Amino acid sequence: MLEVLIVEDDRDLALSIGDHLECEKIVCDYASNGLEGALLIEKNHYDVIILDINMQGMDGLSLCEKMRGNGIDTPILMLTARDTLENKIEGFRAGADDYLVKPFDIEELIARLHALSKRRSGQVSKLVAGPLELDLNRRIGTLHNQEITLTPTAFKLLEILLRASPNPVSKASLTQNLWGDDLPDSNKLRVHIHKIRKILSTNNSENILKTSPSFGFYIEK
Repeated sequence: MLEVLIVEDDRDLALSIGDHLECEKIVCDYASNGLEGALLIEKNHYDVIILDINMQGMDGLSLCEKMRGNGIDTPILMLTARDTLENKIEGFRAGADDYLVKPFDIEELIARLHALSKRRSGQVSKLVAGPLELDLNRRIGTLHNQEITLTPTAFKLLEILLRASPNPVSKASLTQNLWGDDLPDSNKLRVHIHKIRKILSTNNSENILKTSPSFGFYIEK
């Protein structure tokens, strides 16, 4: 069952969308502006967020940028009357994953929500799990707000695991993503995992890099 947040200042439209979505077994929360939306996003998990742009207090673009800056990778669908190419580009630059112009067909909205719910957004600039943060723009990692030394391979490995978290990633998938068809010897991945675990265990931190027996590894959030 999908869980969706609708952030829309037109209450009648939001309730109408919610009624249609709930008929499709999609659970909805509602916020009338960006500030209310931000509070709900902090407290709850959503599969997709439907976001209007023109709102009082905090507009949709600002909320979108705030989410991505905080490492929240929930897919965002911009639902707005702004229909020019420049408007769409502005939305994508703010961190949106999809863009639907009002008026719209409810069946198209439902189809887009299902498609978006199957992936996480690639628009974030930061990935976070507990005390660990990866700054994707500057390509640096921090643990308890202290910068840690990561090789390019270690950074990429952590990025893959954080994007999938809390789901595990198989050893085969990690190996393919890190080295492609130039497969290393069987111990190379294990060596990198061991080194990363040592880094994440500094300052007596509980290690958030876990093993999924007979499968792979995952980051615990």
